[in-house]
Formats: sequence, structure tokens, C-alpha cells
Amino acid sequence: MNDYFDIRLADDQIRAISSIGLAHLGDAVYELLVRSWLCAHGRATGKGLHRAAVELVKAPAQARRAEKILPLLTEEELAVYKRGRNAHVHTIPHNASRSDYLKATALECLLGWLYLRGERERINRLFTVMMEEDGDAA
Repeated sequence: MNDYFDIRLADDQIRAISSIGLAHLGDAVYELLVRSWLCAHGRATGKGLHRAAVELVKAPAQARRAEKILPLLTEEELAVYKRGRNAHVHTIPHNASRSDYLKATALECLLGWLYLRGERERINRLFTVMMEEDGDAA
């Protein structure tokens, strides 16, 4: 039986997944990290928690955070990020520019890729850097 909480796919299996597929998974990884961060920082209260999470997962917020980690990415990670940024997206949410949406998709693609490789520590390190500017504010 597969352990989907601790999945590790081979590189060729991951390469077979589209950038949109990786971003789809990475979106869930990012959402879980944000929700965990909010709870760990005492934001676990009803509507306020939901609103804070929504603000942090919007494309403009993700794009800003993606910019923070770009200098830290390895060549391989940067290639995955660029693969996600170049994904063929057909719809852009009204609250995001095309540029922000593509950066957010790139970040999600990277997180999905790292997750499928089993690189939880690397994900956590990058997420910690992304969230540094917020301190305890959300």
C-alpha cells in the first residue's frame, strides 16, 4: 500500500506529470503549510482564520513570496519553477495579474515537485523564508 502522506516518486514518474498537475498538488501543499502556520501562530479562530488563509494563498501574495526564495533555488529547482511559470493557464482570477498568477503557478509547481520527491525539509526551509516578513502578522 502506498503512503500518500510520505510519498516519494522516482524522477521519471515526476517528469511524466504535467506542470499543471504539479501546481495542482503544490497548491494543496502550500494551503496546508499556510493553515498550519496560522494555527501555530495563534490565528485559529473562525472567520479571521479563513480570511487570513485566503489572503495568504491569493496569487499576488504567493508571487511576492516566490520572489523571496528565487535566489535560494538550486538550478534544478529553478528549472522546475520556470516550467511552472511557463504553464499554459487559460483563466486568470480577477484579483491577480497574469504575471502574479504565473509566478504563483510556478511556486505551486515547485512545491508539488518537491513534495513528490519527498523533500519535506527543503519545502519547510523555503516556506520559512517565504513567511519571515510576516512575523506573527497575517
